[in-house]
Amino acid sequence: MKRAQGGMTLIGFIIVLAVAGVFIYTGMKVIPMYSEYYAVKQALQGLAGEPGIADQSPAKIKDLFFRRLYISYADTVKSEHVKIVRKDAGYLMTVKYEVRKPLIANLDVVGKFEAEKELRRGGAID
Repeated sequence: MKRAQGGMTLIGFIIVLAVAGVFIYTGMKVIPMYSEYYAVKQALQGLAGEPGIADQSPAKIKDLFFRRLYISYADTVKSEHVKIVRKDAGYLMTVKYEVRKPLIANLDVVGKFEAEKELRRGGAID
């Protein structure tokens, strides 16, 4: 009785390995972008919880925001990406930025991120 072997050929294994490698490499580019976005959202949340934040000037609010980002090693967000406008009894702070990372040859991974938070008197309102 002849037994047939089952399994993958070497070429099939190399192809599967290459596809998995591309996904892992893409993940290595994308995960830090989302990690930084999470740091931005955490910084906004922390600012919203500060007592008396709505009584500060927009320049002071930006300074406090960037200090929080500095602690998180988030360096993609620049001052021109942050917009603070007066709204009701406080401010509306919007952070809108784009991250572009080279992937393979002339292909890039692009992430567009936007977060906003209301800064009111008396701290955060959820």
